[in-house]
Amino acid sequence: MSTWAVLVAAGRGERLGGDRPKAFAPLRGRPLLAESLERLEASDWIDAIVVVAPEGWEEPSILVAEELGCGKVSATVTGGPSRAESVRLGVAETDPDAVALVVHDAARPLVPEDVLERVLTALGAGWDGAVPGLPVSDTIKRVGGEQVVETLVRGELVAVQTPQAFAAAALRAALDGDISGASDCASLVEARGGRVTVVAGDERLLKVTTPADLALVETWLAAEAS
Repeated sequence: MSTWAVLVAAGRGERLGGDRPKAFAPLRGRPLLAESLERLEASDWIDAIVVVAPEGWEEPSILVAEELGCGKVSATVTGGPSRAESVRLGVAETDPDAVALVVHDAARPLVPEDVLERVLTALGAGWDGAVPGLPVSDTIKRVGGEQVVETLVRGELVAVQTPQAFAAAALRAALDGDISGASDCASLVEARGGRVTVVAGDERLLKVTTPADLALVETWLAAEAS
């Protein structure tokens, strides 16, 4: 019974700036990709890893894995034109007999072991998928143009993160259909009738989008190291 992780690192990261894809932005002296890759490698919950790299950066991605001694990395593939396409390409490289698939964004470099435990344990309870989420603190309104259409009930909302875990068969079936416009893998599984649960997320699973986000993650890493 194996669990494979698909580490999605193919984003360009325009808002982050710089002359390289987001996965290769410098984070405490090494590429951003290295942090999440090292943590997945060290996790007792993950048996094998597929890295989805930016086009033209496949070889540097392989070198990062080799320098870290990541023996769990089974393949490195080129990402697609969208995140969903990148996930589909990564999942295609996983073992057909895998029981569970974990999809994680390299843009969220700090992967807590307890979050991996929570999403994968939920699969054992019979769910088709599990996603980490945080309560929403702001009031959220749905708008049409410039007009507020509806104020959503804040207690019913969560901000969803990765890693997301799925029964392998459920995710493969979801990726086999129309994936255009998908915001995350869970939405695809939900659209196919899959049962997805939310588990407690972690504030450290910040998605690095801007230089300020990168600086904040660096402060958290410094605190871990002290």
